[in-house]
Amino acid sequence: MGEKTVKRGYWLFKSEPEVFGIDHLKQKKIATWDGVRNYQVRNLLRDEVRVGDRALFYHSSTKDVGVVGEMEVVGGAFPDPLQFDSSSEYFDTGSTKAAPRWVAVKVEYVRTFSRLVSLAELRGDPVLNGMRILERGNRLSITRVSEREYERIVQIGGVEK
Repeated sequence: MGEKTVKRGYWLFKSEPEVFGIDHLKQKKIATWDGVRNYQVRNLLRDEVRVGDRALFYHSSTKDVGVVGEMEVVGGAFPDPLQFDSSSEYFDTGSTKAAPRWVAVKVEYVRTFSRLVSLAELRGDPVLNGMRILERGNRLSITRVSEREYERIVQIGGVEK
């Protein structure tokens, strides 16, 4: 019997660059993607995001919002340690070590684009018009993207700085 091929997943992960941006990840090389406090996103991290998946790094809540680079998921879902840290803004009194409520994943820096792919560009490209991030009222910090959308954004972003 032949080996079963598992198809890679593609995602868009949003973060505020002042809190944790692409340059932070580039410096650390591998980091914990933690602090997620949305049940729908938690479920994606726990049930669908897999080691080997690729993710677009999107800077949000800043002057220039958009996709700035790529990363890869290198560690599957595990209990987010911040939920147990009483000094953290992500502390959760209802979460216990026996029954953790929140998960995190490990991500690894892949590259920074030569230029930001702005939200306006995402909205204006017909290949990208079905992206979840473009839906009215979308506030999710992690969303699935198709392989075609992912490749198009990488193409627009250009070669590594």
